[in-house]
Amino acid sequence: MATSLAAPKQLALADLKGKVDPDWCPGCGDFGVLAAVEKALVELQIPNHNVVTISGIGCSSNFPGFINTYGMHTLHGRALAVATGVKLANHDLTVLVTGGDGDGFGIGGNHFVHTMRRNVDLLYIVMDNQIYGLTTGQTSPTSRIGMKTKSMPFGNIEAPVNPISLALAAGATFVARGFSGEQKQLIELIKQGIEHKGFSFLDVFSPCVTYNHDNSYQWFRPRVKKLEDDTAYDPTNWLAAMEKSLLWGDEIPIGIFFERTDILTLHGAEPVLNKGPLVHGDTRIPPDVARSFIEELM
Repeated sequence: MATSLAAPKQLALADLKGKVDPDWCPGCGDFGVLAAVEKALVELQIPNHNVVTISGIGCSSNFPGFINTYGMHTLHGRALAVATGVKLANHDLTVLVTGGDGDGFGIGGNHFVHTMRRNVDLLYIVMDNQIYGLTTGQTSPTSRIGMKTKSMPFGNIEAPVNPISLALAAGATFVARGFSGEQKQLIELIKQGIEHKGFSFLDVFSPCVTYNHDNSYQWFRPRVKKLEDDTAYDPTNWLAAMEKSLLWGDEIPIGIFFERTDILTLHGAEPVLNKGPLVHGDTRIPPDVARSFIEELM
Protein backbone atom coordinates (compact mmCIF):
# COMPACT_ATOMS: atom_id res chain seq x y z
CA MET A 1 0.00 0.00 0.00
CA ALA A 2 1.47 3.33 -1.03
CA THR A 3 2.12 5.91 1.67
CA SER A 4 2.44 9.66 1.27
CA LEU A 5 4.30 12.17 3.36
CA ALA A 6 2.40 15.18 4.63
CA ALA A 7 3.46 18.48 3.13
CA PRO A 8 5.46 20.73 5.46
CA LYS A 9 3.27 23.14 7.37
CA GLN A 10 3.29 26.61 5.88
CA LEU A 11 4.24 29.43 8.26
CA ALA A 12 1.28 31.72 8.89
CA LEU A 13 0.95 35.06 10.66
CA ALA A 14 -0.86 33.37 13.53
CA ASP A 15 2.25 31.24 14.18
CA LEU A 16 4.26 34.39 14.93
CA LYS A 17 1.93 35.91 17.49
CA GLY A 18 3.78 36.22 20.79
CA LYS A 19 2.43 35.11 24.14
CA VAL A 20 2.39 38.74 25.29
CA ASP A 21 0.48 41.52 23.53
CA PRO A 22 2.46 44.69 22.71
CA ASP A 23 2.10 47.41 25.34
CA TRP A 24 3.24 50.29 23.15
CA CYS A 25 1.21 53.49 23.13
CA PRO A 26 -1.70 53.43 20.64
CA GLY A 27 -0.37 54.76 17.34
CA CYS A 28 3.29 53.98 18.06
CA GLY A 29 5.28 53.30 14.91
CA ASP A 30 6.69 50.12 16.44
CA PHE A 31 3.40 48.34 15.75
CA GLY A 32 4.07 48.83 12.03
CA VAL A 33 7.58 47.43 12.33
CA LEU A 34 6.34 44.33 14.19
CA ALA A 35 3.67 43.72 11.54
CA ALA A 36 6.22 44.17 8.74
CA VAL A 37 8.69 41.71 10.31
CA GLU A 38 5.96 39.09 10.73
CA LYS A 39 4.78 39.49 7.14
CA ALA A 40 8.36 39.34 5.83
CA LEU A 41 9.05 36.07 7.66
CA VAL A 42 5.81 34.58 6.32
CA GLU A 43 6.54 35.66 2.76
CA LEU A 44 10.06 34.21 3.00
CA GLN A 45 8.66 31.11 4.76
CA ILE A 46 11.44 31.04 7.36
CA PRO A 47 10.33 28.68 10.16
CA ASN A 48 10.06 30.58 13.41
CA HIS A 49 12.22 27.98 15.18
CA ASN A 50 15.06 29.08 12.87
CA VAL A 51 14.72 32.75 13.88
CA VAL A 52 16.30 34.48 16.88
CA THR A 53 15.21 38.01 17.82
CA ILE A 54 17.60 39.89 20.10
CA SER A 55 17.17 43.31 21.67
CA GLY A 56 18.62 45.73 24.17
CA ILE A 57 16.57 48.08 26.36
CA GLY A 58 13.83 50.53 25.37
CA CYS A 59 10.28 50.61 24.05
CA SER A 60 11.28 48.94 20.78
CA SER A 61 13.56 46.50 22.59
CA ASN A 62 10.51 44.77 24.10
CA PHE A 63 10.09 43.33 20.59
CA PRO A 64 11.25 39.73 21.32
CA GLY A 65 8.38 39.28 23.75
CA PHE A 66 5.80 40.17 21.12
CA ILE A 67 6.84 37.68 18.42
CA ASN A 68 6.91 33.90 18.55
CA THR A 69 10.56 33.17 17.75
CA TYR A 70 13.54 32.37 19.91
CA GLY A 71 14.56 35.60 21.59
CA MET A 72 16.76 37.38 24.08
CA HIS A 73 16.10 40.68 25.85
CA THR A 74 19.66 41.71 26.70
CA LEU A 75 21.50 44.67 28.25
CA HIS A 76 21.21 48.30 27.18
CA GLY A 77 23.28 48.82 24.04
CA ARG A 78 24.67 45.27 24.02
CA ALA A 79 22.25 43.51 21.68
CA LEU A 80 24.71 43.39 18.76
CA ALA A 81 27.42 41.82 20.91
CA VAL A 82 25.05 39.05 22.02
CA ALA A 83 23.79 38.61 18.45
CA THR A 84 27.35 38.17 17.19
CA GLY A 85 27.82 35.30 19.62
CA VAL A 86 24.54 33.70 18.54
CA LYS A 87 25.45 33.90 14.86
CA LEU A 88 28.92 32.43 15.39
CA ALA A 89 27.53 29.60 17.52
CA ASN A 90 24.94 28.70 14.90
CA HIS A 91 25.25 30.54 11.59
CA ASP A 92 22.28 28.59 10.15
CA LEU A 93 19.96 30.78 12.22
CA THR A 94 18.29 33.94 10.94
CA VAL A 95 19.34 36.56 13.48
CA LEU A 96 17.26 39.72 13.86
CA VAL A 97 18.33 42.52 16.20
CA THR A 98 15.78 45.14 17.19
CA GLY A 99 16.22 48.33 19.17
CA GLY A 100 15.88 52.07 19.24
CA ASP A 101 18.05 55.07 18.43
CA GLY A 102 19.12 55.57 22.05
CA ASP A 103 19.96 51.91 22.56
CA GLY A 104 21.75 51.56 19.23
CA PHE A 105 23.44 54.88 18.53
CA GLY A 106 23.98 56.13 22.10
CA ILE A 107 24.68 53.41 24.63
CA GLY A 108 25.43 50.86 21.91
CA GLY A 109 27.30 53.09 19.47
CA ASN A 110 30.61 51.27 19.85
CA HIS A 111 29.08 47.85 19.17
CA PHE A 112 27.18 49.32 16.21
CA VAL A 113 30.38 50.43 14.49
CA HIS A 114 32.36 47.25 15.08
CA THR A 115 29.59 44.82 14.18
CA MET A 116 29.35 46.57 10.82
CA ARG A 117 33.12 46.49 10.39
CA ARG A 118 33.14 42.74 11.03
CA ASN A 119 30.25 42.15 8.59
CA VAL A 120 28.35 39.90 10.98
CA ASP A 121 25.52 38.24 9.03
CA LEU A 122 22.39 39.63 10.70
CA LEU A 123 19.66 42.21 10.20
CA TYR A 124 19.69 45.15 12.60
CA ILE A 125 16.37 47.01 12.67
CA VAL A 126 16.48 50.31 14.55
CA MET A 127 13.10 51.83 15.36
CA ASP A 128 14.25 55.43 15.22
CA ASN A 129 11.79 57.75 16.98
CA GLN A 130 14.35 60.50 17.69
CA ILE A 131 13.56 60.49 21.41
CA TYR A 132 14.07 58.35 24.51
CA GLY A 133 10.54 57.00 24.87
CA LEU A 134 10.75 54.40 27.64
CA THR A 135 12.28 56.95 30.06
CA THR A 136 9.54 59.44 29.10
CA GLY A 137 11.00 61.85 26.60
CA GLN A 138 14.66 62.81 26.84
CA THR A 139 16.89 63.93 23.95
CA SER A 140 18.31 61.00 21.96
CA PRO A 141 21.30 60.78 19.58
CA THR A 142 19.00 61.49 16.60
CA SER A 143 16.99 64.38 18.09
CA ARG A 144 17.21 67.49 15.93
CA ILE A 145 18.96 70.66 17.08
CA GLY A 146 16.50 72.92 18.89
CA MET A 147 14.08 70.13 19.82
CA LYS A 148 12.65 70.71 23.30
CA THR A 149 12.65 67.65 25.55
CA LYS A 150 12.64 66.86 29.27
CA SER A 151 16.44 66.79 29.31
CA MET A 152 16.79 69.84 27.01
CA PRO A 153 13.83 72.08 27.96
CA PHE A 154 15.34 75.11 26.19
CA GLY A 155 16.13 73.15 23.02
CA ASN A 156 18.68 70.51 22.04
CA ILE A 157 22.14 71.97 21.46
CA GLU A 158 23.82 68.75 20.24
CA ALA A 159 24.15 67.84 16.56
CA PRO A 160 22.30 64.59 15.79
CA VAL A 161 23.92 61.40 14.55
CA ASN A 162 23.29 60.53 10.91
CA PRO A 163 22.79 56.73 11.11
CA ILE A 164 22.92 56.17 7.35
CA SER A 165 26.19 58.00 6.70
CA LEU A 166 27.67 56.41 9.85
CA ALA A 167 26.75 52.94 8.60
CA LEU A 168 28.24 53.66 5.19
CA ALA A 169 31.47 54.95 6.72
CA ALA A 170 31.77 51.97 9.08
CA GLY A 171 31.51 49.42 6.28
CA ALA A 172 27.97 48.04 6.49
CA THR A 173 27.31 45.96 3.38
CA PHE A 174 23.55 46.64 3.29
CA VAL A 175 22.26 50.06 4.31
CA ALA A 176 18.59 51.00 4.09
CA ARG A 177 15.97 53.24 5.64
CA GLY A 178 12.25 52.66 5.99
CA PHE A 179 9.17 54.33 7.45
CA SER A 180 6.57 52.48 9.49
CA GLY A 181 3.92 54.42 7.58
CA GLU A 182 5.06 52.79 4.31
CA GLN A 183 4.27 49.15 5.06
CA LYS A 184 4.65 47.63 1.59
CA GLN A 185 8.13 49.06 1.10
CA LEU A 186 9.14 48.24 4.68
CA ILE A 187 8.24 44.57 4.25
CA GLU A 188 10.39 44.39 1.12
CA LEU A 189 13.32 46.11 2.85
CA ILE A 190 13.15 43.62 5.72
CA LYS A 191 13.03 40.69 3.29
CA GLN A 192 16.03 41.98 1.35
CA GLY A 193 17.92 42.66 4.58
CA ILE A 194 17.32 39.10 5.78
CA GLU A 195 18.42 37.62 2.46
CA HIS A 196 21.57 39.74 2.26
CA LYS A 197 24.72 37.84 3.26
CA GLY A 198 26.44 40.20 5.67
CA PHE A 199 25.55 43.03 8.05
CA SER A 200 22.21 44.55 7.09
CA PHE A 201 21.24 47.85 8.68
CA LEU A 202 17.67 49.13 8.46
CA ASP A 203 16.91 52.47 10.10
CA VAL A 204 13.13 52.83 10.41
CA PHE A 205 11.34 56.09 11.13
CA SER A 206 8.97 54.90 13.86
CA PRO A 207 7.14 57.93 15.25
CA CYS A 208 6.68 58.28 19.01
CA VAL A 209 3.17 59.69 19.31
CA THR A 210 3.52 60.41 23.04
CA TYR A 211 6.83 62.24 23.49
CA ASN A 212 7.94 63.41 20.03
CA HIS A 213 5.40 65.74 18.45
CA ASP A 214 7.99 67.20 16.06
CA ASN A 215 8.67 64.11 13.93
CA SER A 216 5.14 62.79 13.48
CA TYR A 217 3.52 60.73 10.72
CA GLN A 218 2.15 63.97 9.31
CA TRP A 219 5.64 65.50 9.30
CA PHE A 220 7.24 62.52 7.53
CA ARG A 221 4.62 61.71 4.90
CA PRO A 222 5.23 64.65 2.51
CA ARG A 223 9.00 64.44 2.96
CA VAL A 224 9.92 60.78 2.51
CA LYS A 225 10.90 59.90 -1.08
CA LYS A 226 11.49 56.33 -2.23
CA LEU A 227 14.92 55.73 -3.71
CA GLU A 228 13.53 53.07 -6.04
CA ASP A 229 11.45 55.75 -7.76
CA ASP A 230 14.71 57.36 -8.93
CA THR A 231 15.57 55.16 -11.93
CA ALA A 232 19.03 56.75 -12.21
CA TYR A 233 20.03 55.84 -8.66
CA ASP A 234 22.60 53.02 -8.31
CA PRO A 235 22.71 51.38 -4.84
CA THR A 236 26.11 49.86 -5.60
CA ASN A 237 27.64 53.34 -5.80
CA TRP A 238 29.02 54.14 -2.34
CA LEU A 239 29.68 57.81 -3.09
CA ALA A 240 26.17 58.31 -4.41
CA ALA A 241 24.80 56.59 -1.30
CA MET A 242 26.78 58.89 0.96
CA GLU A 243 25.50 61.92 -0.94
CA LYS A 244 21.89 60.73 -0.58
CA SER A 245 22.41 60.04 3.12
CA LEU A 246 23.05 63.73 3.75
CA LEU A 247 19.67 64.84 2.41
CA TRP A 248 17.35 66.03 5.17
CA GLY A 249 14.57 68.53 4.93
CA ASP A 250 11.94 68.75 2.20
CA GLU A 251 13.33 65.48 0.80
CA ILE A 252 14.28 62.54 3.01
CA PRO A 253 15.22 59.39 1.05
CA ILE A 254 13.92 55.97 2.12
CA GLY A 255 14.84 52.66 0.55
CA ILE A 256 18.11 50.86 -0.13
CA PHE A 257 21.02 53.31 -0.08
CA PHE A 258 23.81 50.79 -0.60
CA GLU A 259 24.53 47.09 -1.00
CA ARG A 260 27.66 45.11 -1.78
CA THR A 261 28.08 41.33 -1.87
CA ASP A 262 31.82 40.87 -2.48
CA ILE A 263 32.92 40.75 1.19
CA LEU A 264 32.94 37.59 3.29
CA THR A 265 30.73 37.46 6.36
CA LEU A 266 32.47 37.08 9.70
CA HIS A 267 31.49 33.42 10.00
CA GLY A 268 32.36 32.83 6.34
CA ALA A 269 35.88 34.15 6.91
CA GLU A 270 36.49 31.90 9.94
CA PRO A 271 37.96 28.54 8.79
CA VAL A 272 36.90 26.72 11.96
CA LEU A 273 33.26 27.23 10.93
CA ASN A 274 33.68 25.71 7.45
CA LYS A 275 32.48 22.33 8.72
CA GLY A 276 29.19 23.82 9.89
CA PRO A 277 27.72 25.50 12.98
CA LEU A 278 29.58 24.97 16.24
CA VAL A 279 26.42 23.76 17.99
CA HIS A 280 26.31 20.73 15.69
CA GLY A 281 29.97 19.80 16.08
CA ASP A 282 32.14 18.20 18.74
CA THR A 283 33.43 21.09 20.83
CA ARG A 284 35.39 18.91 23.25
CA ILE A 285 39.13 19.58 23.43
CA PRO A 286 41.15 16.48 22.42
CA PRO A 287 43.06 15.03 25.45
CA ASP A 288 46.48 15.45 23.83
CA VAL A 289 45.78 19.13 23.12
CA ALA A 290 44.60 19.71 26.68
CA ARG A 291 47.63 17.88 28.10
CA SER A 292 50.03 19.88 25.93
CA PHE A 293 48.41 23.17 26.99
CA ILE A 294 48.59 22.27 30.71
CA GLU A 295 52.25 21.25 30.40
CA GLU A 296 52.99 24.58 28.70
CA LEU A 297 51.56 26.41 31.70
CA MET A 298 53.38 24.37 34.33
